[in-house]
Amino acid sequence: MTHAPEHMAGVTTHTRRGVVRHGFRYGVDYVLIDAEAGGPGPWLYARNRFNLFSVHDRDHGGPLKAGRGPVWARDVLAAHGLGARKVQLMLLTQPRFLGYAFNPVSFWLAMDGAALIAVIAEVSTPFGDRHSYLCHLPGFAPITREARITAPKALHVSPFQEVKGSYEFTFDIRPDQIAIRILHTNGDEGVLATLSGPLRPLTSGGILRACLRRPLGALRTIILIYWQALRLRLKGARYRTRPTPPETEVS
Repeated sequence: MTHAPEHMAGVTTHTRRGVVRHGFRYGVDYVLIDAEAGGPGPWLYARNRFNLFSVHDRDHGGPLKAGRGPVWARDVLAAHGLGARKVQLMLLTQPRFLGYAFNPVSFWLAMDGAALIAVIAEVSTPFGDRHSYLCHLPGFAPITREARITAPKALHVSPFQEVKGSYEFTFDIRPDQIAIRILHTNGDEGVLATLSGPLRPLTSGGILRACLRRPLGALRTIILIYWQALRLRLKGARYRTRPTPPETEVS
C-alpha cells in the first residue's frame, strides 16, 4: 500500500558529555516517504526533480551524490537476511531546499505491517564521507521503543570527537509521531543526539510555513553545523583532523 508523504516539523537536540560541555536544540523539517513509490504529493514537493522541497534517489543509498536510492537499501537488507520477507521501505530524511541537499542523518525504515523490523541509519558528513549503520534485533524481531541497538562508531562525524566507542540507537516509530535517540559513548566522552516530532500530511501550506519558521532548509542545517563547530572551538575543544573513512558502506 502506497504511503502518502508526511511532514515532521520536529526538534533535534545534541548534548555533549565530557570535559567540554556543550549542547543545542533546533527545529528541523523532515519528510517521511514511501521510498519506492512515486505517487502524487503537494505541488511544492517533488520526487527526483526540482522544487521548493524535493527528495532525490541519488542523494541516498550509496556514495554522496551518487546514491542508488531504495535499490541500494533493498540490497543491504537482502545481504543481511531480509530479502525474502515482504517489507515496506520508508525513508525519513531532510528534503532538498531549492535543489540544495545535506543530511547529517537519514533513516531507511523497513516496516512489516505496523512493525518496524530494521533501520538503516545513513550518516553523512560535511567532509564528503558517508557510512550507514544497520540496526535490527535477532531474527528481525519488531523494534519497540524499549529496544536498545548498539554498533561500534565507524565514521569521523565531528572533528571534536574520536572515532572510538559505540552508538546506542533507540527508535520509537508511531503512526502519528517519531522519536529517535542516538547515544555515542566513549569513556567519559560522548554525545546524546535526539530527533523527534509529530507526523502530519505533507502539504504546500506546511512547506511554506516551514520555510518561514526555519528558512533555507538543508542549507540552514549546514550553516548551523559550522556555527556549533566554531562555538566548540572557542570553548577549547580539541580539533582532530579527518582520518581515512571506513572502506565498508555499512556496519
